[in-house]
Amino acid sequence: MANAINTKFNPIEFPKPTMIQVNGIELEVFEAGQENVDKPIVLCHGFPEHAFSWRHQISALAAAGYHVIVPNQRGYGNSSHPSEVTDYDIEHLTGDLVALLDYYGYEKATFVGHDWGANVVWSLTLLYPKRVNKVINLALPYQERGKKPWIEFMEEIFGEDFYFVHFNRQPGIADAILDKNVSKFLRNLFSKNLPKKAPESGMLMINLATKEETLGEPIMSEDELDVFVSAFELKGFTGSINWYRNLDRNWHLLAKVDPIIQQPALMIYGNQDMIPKFERLSEFVPKVEVVSLECGHWIQQELPEATNQTILKWLEQQDNY
Repeated sequence: MANAINTKFNPIEFPKPTMIQVNGIELEVFEAGQENVDKPIVLCHGFPEHAFSWRHQISALAAAGYHVIVPNQRGYGNSSHPSEVTDYDIEHLTGDLVALLDYYGYEKATFVGHDWGANVVWSLTLLYPKRVNKVINLALPYQERGKKPWIEFMEEIFGEDFYFVHFNRQPGIADAILDKNVSKFLRNLFSKNLPKKAPESGMLMINLATKEETLGEPIMSEDELDVFVSAFELKGFTGSINWYRNLDRNWHLLAKVDPIIQQPALMIYGNQDMIPKFERLSEFVPKVEVVSLECGHWIQQELPEATNQTILKWLEQQDNY
């Protein structure tokens, strides 16, 4: 039964990485539960994160009978960092995940995404519906493809200083600032004190990198933070920021795709997150269940046990249908 499942995290069990050649690049991949060959689940991190952001979920999912596959996606960790901006568009990002399934010999898998990882999982399900069994996404709901490209739309609503827009209109500036202030930026970002409303965030990323004072309560230990800091100090932020620089390109690439997701889906919100809930989610994801937890944006790291219990309970219910 779900209430008997062990949802605790044992840091000793965080797996060692394997470098895997897929889709013309190399991905750093962490695995657990390899013996559970019939139940693959792929965990996709967000920005500016790392596969390590799923450290609280890996052992719990493996113990529940899943083959857990956690890649550092392109532009992150020790995975490839292509130099061309367009190498980070949604066709490449989703193509990496399809190639990862092919590598393991899986026809389909359950995909879990947080933040930008959720965007990739939603898009993967649209572009490759036969490769996705179930969808679980955290923080970022389905993004409706409106009449205008996303960056153009955001610039009209939020202005040129909104960080999505700034990343695109002034390439290289944010990269350099974040690269020079990795520890300060991540320390401030991974806290429970982010602005609650997106329009007020303005130059959120750069502001967090240049603040002299440290924000409030951290969501992780110093040792855990060091994993993220070390990765970005080594490789920089340009690869991860390039995901944002393809948003308008992605809008065009998704033009002829059926926008309705038919797979069973679980959407987990943080009630204190700056990202608003999508009230029309069920119009695009008719089989969705929505759960809200009392936390901010970094849901699976802020409330790991509640997140694990929510995910495992939902998966168990789906298996019993």
